[in-house]
Amino acid sequence: EAAGQEEGWFRLRPDKSKPREDERRGSLGSLQLQVRLRDETVLPSHCYQPLVQLLCQEVKSGRQDGQVHLVTLLDETTTAECRQEVAINLVKLFLGQGLVKEFLDLLFELELAKPCEPNTLFRSNSLASKSMESFLKVTGLPYLHAVLGPTITRVFEEKKYVELDPGKVEIKDVGCSGLHRVQTEGEVIEQGRQHLQSYLGELLDAIAKSAPACPPVIRAAFRQLFRRVGERFPQHQHTKFVAVTSFLCLRFFSPAIMTPKLFHLRETHADARTGRTLLLLAKAVQMVGNMEPAAGRAKEAWLAPLLPALQQGIAQMKEFIARLVGTEEEEEEEEGEGWPLGPPAAVVKEGPLFVHKTRGKGPLLAAAAKKLHFCLTGEALSFGKSPGAERSGAIALADILAAEKVEEKSFGSSHVMQVVYVGAGEQQETAYLQCK
Repeated sequence: EAAGQEEGWFRLRPDKSKPREDERRGSLGSLQLQVRLRDETVLPSHCYQPLVQLLCQEVKSGRQDGQVHLVTLLDETTTAECRQEVAINLVKLFLGQGLVKEFLDLLFELELAKPCEPNTLFRSNSLASKSMESFLKVTGLPYLHAVLGPTITRVFEEKKYVELDPGKVEIKDVGCSGLHRVQTEGEVIEQGRQHLQSYLGELLDAIAKSAPACPPVIRAAFRQLFRRVGERFPQHQHTKFVAVTSFLCLRFFSPAIMTPKLFHLRETHADARTGRTLLLLAKAVQMVGNMEPAAGRAKEAWLAPLLPALQQGIAQMKEFIARLVGTEEEEEEEEGEGWPLGPPAAVVKEGPLFVHKTRGKGPLLAAAAKKLHFCLTGEALSFGKSPGAERSGAIALADILAAEKVEEKSFGSSHVMQVVYVGAGEQQETAYLQCK
């Protein structure tokens, strides 16, 4: 793939060939816009087979002492800005080749072979860290929605005022008519602590019960990571637990709590009050993931009221990780326990869209569109009312007969695709999917 890229600042000016009325009223000023132009040439897939075979061969061979690995060269030659893109493309490549577990294990080994300290393990933006982060996002979004969805929805709906920092507390009137009084700072903080502790407790309980619902491919990756770190730091058994939570909590759960829209948990960003609650909740989950709440309390002393809840959360998290990375035999015994298992297939894309359904050749109006949340995997395109809701329908990719873009005049939009597929009763059906 050859790519050319040009960045710069360009001054925007009116088109002189088109006279404008506002020119008679004088200048309206100027606007500068930063534009990134990216030109890529994508060759037929067979042109990349030698590279694919080379990468797969290296992953199958595993780490070998004294050998310079191709993935190491990729890590050293990529910049921090493009490493995320490289990581997600490699993850998708090895998922398609059925070698993602071996690929991640090789990265773990190479990362652990470097001089490193237990307390800073996997905290940098190395290829290993970015690949594991991308792997969780690609394969674990349905699981993430099942775990976080109910609590995130509750926070958005309740809109409780939650604040523990004395420097940011807003004092307000409380009471009924004729008996108003001003809440003290201590009362506001205590009330906020109770709300936050309720959200945190609900979330940690959901995480603790979710091991059977975690996709097997994710459990296998964490099982390898847990074992590799335990072998590398036998005198620091605590480190292997932190290695798992550094990805699961710090790079997966916490970012999704802070910005649920980016993880398709909500359709809109949070308002200021809800955003502050989510930030405090994410910070609490991070402290549980660090498994050292005293260190976080030293930086932000006002988090001290949460310490008992954090200590309890750490105990829950350790039990959860021990179960998560259990043997494959234990994993099979857990099937059917707790929540129903989420789809093991990797998520290619998901988000909201409008669905138009029709049978035969009858007219279809754009006003009849229904907004749903969709999830595309390598097996099916499924639909639901919201990210965490039960799927209300699905189209198996094997049943799709044809797919093509629809002309803009048909629906008044250039973002509509027609999908013809075999539906119930072996009848041919058509769905129109509109992404905007």
